[in-house]
Parts: sequence; C-alpha cells; structure tokens
Amino acid sequence: MRLHCLLHAPFEDMANIEVWAKEKGYPVRKTRLYEGEELPLLSKFDWLVIMGGPMGVHDEKKHPWLVQEKRFIRQSIATGKVVLGICLGAQLIADTMGGKVTANPHKEIGWHTVVMSDEARKSPIFKTLPNEFTAFQWHGDTFSIPQDARRLAYSEACKDQAFEIGRAIGLQFHLESTKESIELLIGNCSGDLSDGKYVQNSEAIKAGMDNLSGMKSLMTMMLDSIDAEYGRDPAETA
Repeated sequence: MRLHCLLHAPFEDMANIEVWAKEKGYPVRKTRLYEGEELPLLSKFDWLVIMGGPMGVHDEKKHPWLVQEKRFIRQSIATGKVVLGICLGAQLIADTMGGKVTANPHKEIGWHTVVMSDEARKSPIFKTLPNEFTAFQWHGDTFSIPQDARRLAYSEACKDQAFEIGRAIGLQFHLESTKESIELLIGNCSGDLSDGKYVQNSEAIKAGMDNLSGMKSLMTMMLDSIDAEYGRDPAETA
C-alpha cells in the first residue's frame, strides 16, 4: 500500500501517521506544495494524506498551488483513492466536495473533547472509537458537511469535527500529533494563541502532553480500520 502526502508547511508533517506507515512497511512519498513540488500521477499511490497548514482554503492568490491541489484532491476521490485529510486537509476535501469553509465561531486550540455522533456508530472506521476522547486542536476555520457525507463528530467549540464520504475522511482534530509536532506549531504559530474561550496558552498545551499516548492509540486504531476497510484498490476487491 503506497501512501502519498500533501504538505503545506515545513512545520506540519505526518507525525504518527508516518510512524504507522513505516511500521506497516508501506512506502511514503511527499509533495511539499510550499516548495513548488509537482503533484504525482494518480497511478503512483493508493492513499492520499492531506495535512494541515496555516493558510486557508480560499487563499489562492497568496498560494496559487491551492487551485491545482483542489483539482487533484477531487480527482483522487473520484478515482476511488483512499483520502485522509487533517485540519486544513479536511477543509480542502469539504471544499472540493461541495461543502463550505468559513470562520468558526471560536478559535479552538489545545486539548479538547471530541464527541462521536450517532452516525459514527454506522461507520466501519469510527464505530470502534470511544464515544468521547481528547484530541489536539489548532484551527480558526471550519467546514460544513458535504452533501451525502456522514457527520461523525463534534466538540463544544465546533459542531463539525469529522465526516466521511465514500473512501474519503476529513478530521478537523489532530490525533497524529507528537510532542515534536506540537512544539513546532507553538514555535511557528504562536500568534494564534490569543485570548479565547477555547484557546489554551503554550504552557497549558505543554502541560497536556500526557494526552499523546492515548491519541496515538486512537490514530493507530483508525488507520488500521481504514486499512482493513478501504486499503485495497477497488479493482482488487471487485
């Protein structure tokens, strides 16, 4: 199983998703869009992983590669690829599938509780997850659920935290984070840590690092479920 990752910033990498892939023996290739690297041919990968970034989905003037990236995501979904989007990645999936990406009523940064919806119990990917868990958050925007997609999770600050449409999954929250990846976010995006009901300061975020072990277990569980359910080319299972 070949994974390809789209990266939007040098400080937001795959973290524990890459750890999982390497443990499985799955090759991982990356396109660093912020460096102008070219997107791969669709035939060169089975899974597309789309990571987060500090820009918004509508920032095409500042980041022209977003236009081509959105087209590529749409093509990947249309051809039956497994697609997993995290934070900005989830917003990009939602945007390409007809959802809307707008400012969330609240910034949500730090350790927050995510709650599964009733629809999550019908999902082969999400039904194995606990009804509530702590996840890491760092976002100011949000997505609406695309038509025909399942709304899978919510939080107190953000009503749409996850969705599933075909073999594509969008997560607003982060389960893949490591201590190193969070420290990089703090170091590069400290300007986001303004006052807010759902914004924790850097000290509170660092104090919550004991959540990482549980998050990694949930990320592994989710990736294993995706692998078991969708990890084969549709032509192989026809």
